[in-house]
Amino acid sequence: MKKILIMALALAPLLALAQEKKLTDKQQKKAEKREKVNQLIKQEEEGALIFQKQGAFAIKLNTDGYGMFYEHGKYKTITTTNLWWAELGEHKHNKEVKVAKGNNSFGFITSNPFVYGKVNNFYNFKLGIGQQKLIGGKGNKNGVATSLIYGGGMSLAMLKPYYLEVEDGTGKVSDIKYSDNDTLFLDPAAIRGASGFGKGFSDMKFVPGGYLRTSLRFDYGRYNEVLSAIEVGVNAEFYTKKIEQMAFNKQHQIFFNAYVALVFGKRK
Repeated sequence: MKKILIMALALAPLLALAQEKKLTDKQQKKAEKREKVNQLIKQEEEGALIFQKQGAFAIKLNTDGYGMFYEHGKYKTITTTNLWWAELGEHKHNKEVKVAKGNNSFGFITSNPFVYGKVNNFYNFKLGIGQQKLIGGKGNKNGVATSLIYGGGMSLAMLKPYYLEVEDGTGKVSDIKYSDNDTLFLDPAAIRGASGFGKGFSDMKFVPGGYLRTSLRFDYGRYNEVLSAIEVGVNAEFYTKKIEQMAFNKQHQIFFNAYVALVFGKRK
């Protein structure tokens, strides 16, 4: 018993020292964490984009159509954000011209305008991953942050047959697509107008592919919590087979376009 008491008395200072060191280590970690937070606050006040994650929607106008996308970002470093996104859009052929026919005795338009020679509506759905690199901070909260965005992923072409309302030689009116009767489909005298938008979805065909994207984003949002930006960039899409859009026109597997997008969202 006496030996145990002596050992306890001998070890007491060591235990106290270890406890003191443990508390000191804990306090040190708290101090480091507090300093890190202070640095982030200072960087944010100086115009840096500090956040954990962001979500954004965008409306795009392409040189060959239009689209919209949702984007999710996760903060990695002060200059790098990991991104993934989903996008839906439509490609228009550069030879598309919408016309309307006056088909009563007074010349008034009583049918839907149509695109002569159009074979398919070319929609596309994309899933992609990439990164956002900050290349120019705001300088202050009222400034503009410039970022480089790059990435790529899967692109799925969705080809919806284009239907026309036509009248044959017997006076019968019907909705047909190019592959049903190409002669009647391309006869201007037989065409009455475009069929309804819902016509053709049951005949839709799919062509898989991939794409690459790069752009510059100019974020003019006043506060870090709000994402308000204009983005300009280019896309390159490639598919496993040629896409037919217009009759008697060259079909392509690779598509390039430029775009401008209005981006809005939130950061946390």
